[in-house]
Amino acid sequence: MSLESSLENATKVYQKLQKDLTNAVENLQKLDSQLQENEIVQKEFNLLKDDSNIYKLVGPVLIKQEKVEATENVGRRLDLIRSDIKRVDDQIKDLTEKLEKKKIEIVQLNASLTQQETKS
Repeated sequence: MSLESSLENATKVYQKLQKDLTNAVENLQKLDSQLQENEIVQKEFNLLKDDSNIYKLVGPVLIKQEKVEATENVGRRLDLIRSDIKRVDDQIKDLTEKLEKKKIEIVQLNASLTQQETKS
């Protein structure tokens, strides 16, 4: 494989990694927003009395829900969101490392190509 095609392939992989990283960062931002919203709901639930009425929106209808059940649902949702945030954080770290390695490879290929053209 020629240096030009190697450089072209490495550049394509680099661009794909950049796109994947951008998507992962956007996912992380959405998850952070969901986490904040659910933490606010949890704090509000903590302020309520045990006999308070809680309603859950299901489609166009409000359905009465027990405080214990609603609190547990929010707690489970928070756990799920936190585990998703950890997974996406790990994915971002992995993609960042791959991007750095690919960047170094591209620089080396560019240097080799320039050196080869200089010799010609």
